[in-house]
Amino acid sequence: MKKLLLTGFEPFLEFPINPTTEIANSLDGETINDYEIIGEVLSVDFKKSGKQLLELIEKQNPDAVISLGLAGGRNCITPERIAINCNDGPVDNNGHKPNGEKIFDDGPDGYFSTLPIMEIVNKLKENKLPAKISNTAGAYLCNNVMYHGLHHFKQQNVTIPSGFIHIPASHELAVEKNIPSWAQEVLEKGIRIAVSCL
Repeated sequence: MKKLLLTGFEPFLEFPINPTTEIANSLDGETINDYEIIGEVLSVDFKKSGKQLLELIEKQNPDAVISLGLAGGRNCITPERIAINCNDGPVDNNGHKPNGEKIFDDGPDGYFSTLPIMEIVNKLKENKLPAKISNTAGAYLCNNVMYHGLHHFKQQNVTIPSGFIHIPASHELAVEKNIPSWAQEVLEKGIRIAVSCL
């Protein structure tokens, strides 16, 4: 049985609920397309989140990695095309605010996702779920974690599917914030479909 490391994030900034937390917990232990899912939740901390991902990779030795993040305001599921070697954006949950520094001093400017992102988008659309490829994961923790994973596998000369998918808010979160939202069960369905493309 192959293993998929599926990560979500804890709540952050003005978002008191993060639907990726529930997805990681809900799918933990499921088997999809011969992948046993290992669901984990990462902190929102520039000094810790990437290291947490690498520790999980070392511990679990997964055959694929999909990290999830909330993109409050987006109205569709968006697999990310690229991660950039830059930390920037608002403060993290511990009050740290980066200012454009590199994630790894010796790292390249960017890494392309090794997930089948076009297949994921097409499969989601076939199932009547709005989806498109995103060409920017920003420079916050989502980008940071995506870059950490891809850099690690490049350094280890290992080729496995690895990347990041942003999801819209859940209805529960939209009660708090006036933003586009999906039902939590539909968000989970979308991620199961994405995993089935591996």
